[in-house]
Amino acid sequence: MTARASDRARYEQATAHLDAPLAIVDLDAFDANADDLLRRAGGKPVRVASKSVRCRALLERVLARDGFEGVMSFTLAESLWLARSGFDDVLLAYPSADRSGYAELAADPKLAASVTVMVDDPAQLDLIDAARAGGREVVRVCLELDTSLKLLGGRVRVGARRSPLHSPAQVAEVARAVARRPGFEVVGIMAYEGHVAGVGDAVAGRPLRSRAVRLMQAAARRELAARRAAAVRAVREVVPGLEFVNGGGTGSVQYTADEEAVTEIAAGSGLYVPRLFDNYTSFTGRPSALFALPVVRRPGVGVVTVLGGGYPASGAAGTDRLPVPCLPAGLRYDPQEGAGEVQTPLLGPPADDLLIGDKVWFRHAKAGELCERFDALRLVEGDTVTETVPTYRGEGMTFL
Repeated sequence: MTARASDRARYEQATAHLDAPLAIVDLDAFDANADDLLRRAGGKPVRVASKSVRCRALLERVLARDGFEGVMSFTLAESLWLARSGFDDVLLAYPSADRSGYAELAADPKLAASVTVMVDDPAQLDLIDAARAGGREVVRVCLELDTSLKLLGGRVRVGARRSPLHSPAQVAEVARAVARRPGFEVVGIMAYEGHVAGVGDAVAGRPLRSRAVRLMQAAARRELAARRAAAVRAVREVVPGLEFVNGGGTGSVQYTADEEAVTEIAAGSGLYVPRLFDNYTSFTGRPSALFALPVVRRPGVGVVTVLGGGYPASGAAGTDRLPVPCLPAGLRYDPQEGAGEVQTPLLGPPADDLLIGDKVWFRHAKAGELCERFDALRLVEGDTVTETVPTYRGEGMTFL
C-alpha cells in the first residue's frame, strides 16, 4: 500500500461515523511539521502566524512546544480576542483602522501589555490617538520594513506592496516620530519577505520559471539581509531597547534565521502545508489539513459529483488557488465546470470505484482559509478522531 493509500485508509476509518463535508487535521503530520519549522529556525523562536491556523486549540498546541513563542495576528479585533483568551504576546502584522479596538486597547492595561500594533506611517498614530477615548495606556508599536527587491533604479519591483518604508533612513525617521509621541513605544521591527517565503521555487513542469525564481530569490535574500541589518542598526540608535526583529515565513525559515539581525521567525502555513507549499526545494512538509466532500451523484462512466467544493483561496485568480482532489489519487476537475458553489464534478478512473456517500479528500490552496469554510476541525491520531475543536468560525469569530 502506498503512503497516500495508507493515509486515505486511516482517514476513512477515523471518520467512518461522520458525514461529510468535514475537515480534519492529522496531528502526527501537524507535529512533524512543527518539528521541521523548529529545526530550520536553528534555535531562534518561531512566532505562529494565526491567519494560517485560525483555530485556538491548535494555536495553543503549537505554542506549548519549546521553541514557539507568541502569535502573529491579522486584525486588531482578533488580537484583542486572543489576548483576552490568555495569549500574552500578540503581534498584529497589519495596520488597522479599527477605532473601537484602539479605544479598548488604550483603556486596558492587560491588553496594552499583550498586543503590539503595526505602524508604517505617522498618520496611523494620529488615528490611534483620536480613537483613544480617554484611554492612557502606552501602545506598543512595531515598525514594518518593506522587503521588496527593486531593480533598474526602482522601475522593476519584486515583492508584495506592503510598507512604504523601504530604506533604513525611512524606518528610523518613523521610529523617531513614535519616540517623540507620548503614549507610544517602539518595541519591534517586522520585515516579511513574501517573494521568498511564499513563492515556490520548484514548480512542476516549469523548469525555466523555477530557475528564474531561484535566481530572483537568491538576489533578494542577499539584498534584504544587508538592508534589514542596516535598518535594525538605524532604529536601535533611536530605540536602544528594541525587543524583537521579526522576519521570514514558512518558505524562508532557514534563510531568515541565518541573519544575525533577526531575533525571531514568523511561520504558520508550514503547520498545515497546503498545496501552495508543495513547490519548494528548501523543505518538504507533510499535508496535515484536509477536507472531505461526499459523493452525491454518478453522472456516467469515469465521473462522480461531490457536494460543494468551490473554495478558492485569496490572491491572483488562477487554477493554483483552487483546492486539489487528492484522495483517492487520480481525480481531476471537469475543465468546463471547475470547483462549483454547490456541486463539483470530478473525472478520472477512480470515479468508477466510488459509491454514493463515499468521501473524496481535498487539500486547500492556502492554509488557514480552509477554516473559514468549516466550523470544526476533527483531530486525527492514527486512525481515530481523538477530539473535535472549533475553528475561529465555529467560535463565531469571522474577522475578515
